[in-house]
Amino acid sequence: MSGKTFLVVVMSLAALIVFLFVSAPPPLPEQTMPDANIPVEAALRLAEAENDAVRGLWTGEIVGAGQEVGLSFNEDWLEAGEQAGPLPALFLRETARNLERDPVRLGLFLGSDSPINPSNDFDGLQLEYFKRIRETGEPQFFLMTDTDSYTAMFADEALVEGCVTCHNDHEDSPRNDWQLHDVMGATTWAYPNARLTGDEIIELLVALRAGFRAAYQAYLDKVIEFDNPPQIGTRWPVEGYYLPSTDVFMDKVARRADHASLEALMNAAEMSTTAMPDSVAVGGANAANEQDR
Repeated sequence: MSGKTFLVVVMSLAALIVFLFVSAPPPLPEQTMPDANIPVEAALRLAEAENDAVRGLWTGEIVGAGQEVGLSFNEDWLEAGEQAGPLPALFLRETARNLERDPVRLGLFLGSDSPINPSNDFDGLQLEYFKRIRETGEPQFFLMTDTDSYTAMFADEALVEGCVTCHNDHEDSPRNDWQLHDVMGATTWAYPNARLTGDEIIELLVALRAGFRAAYQAYLDKVIEFDNPPQIGTRWPVEGYYLPSTDVFMDKVARRADHASLEALMNAAEMSTTAMPDSVAVGGANAANEQDR
């Protein structure tokens, strides 16, 4: 594929990012894009860029600001009668559950070497690469041989004091010395193919966007059952006992994510102009070293 063709694809995808962030967009037109041959590493970096925008907004402007005005967030938020919302890690888990129901085979998992829930414990190859994240702070890309899925791991830091307090005080936590900005785990993405077309990138973004939207809507569905529910509309917790509607929340995600998503797409363009075998294209030296073992 020529560099000119790929530039056209990237520009089209950039426009579609804006389209996908519009509240309740209409169905995509039935048309195909050129075979962009986008490396899966670039696609998973794009997914993480969007996740960063959502997590940052949820953590700071919903959980952090919400606690200041009397809203609660805890690990039991889904229990009947519990008047609380999900902590940041649980918002991500809710998104992951929504992705599992989507035919687009994008996997999402938040793990650690010291999790509260043992089911989130890294082991084997994942633990090996997570140790590299702890050492370098750099994302890791590799092929999970048991599932045949291309995997990307990104450091998950304690961004607010609530994350630290929760893990340090929890009776099941294996550690109680966490500090703000510690790497507590890794957001882990998985996809079955080494390369994606432009259409597949669009499908991935649509599925991810739907997963975020559904996770936030699940919270609002819970909120309306509270004894004293906050007003839901255009205002945010920083203004008082309010919550934004799903459309308002997603619109703000869009404004935060546009730049990072576009940058990720441009990086994809650079990656795709270099012809490499699929086994090496994912993760570069990391993937190559894995095959040497």
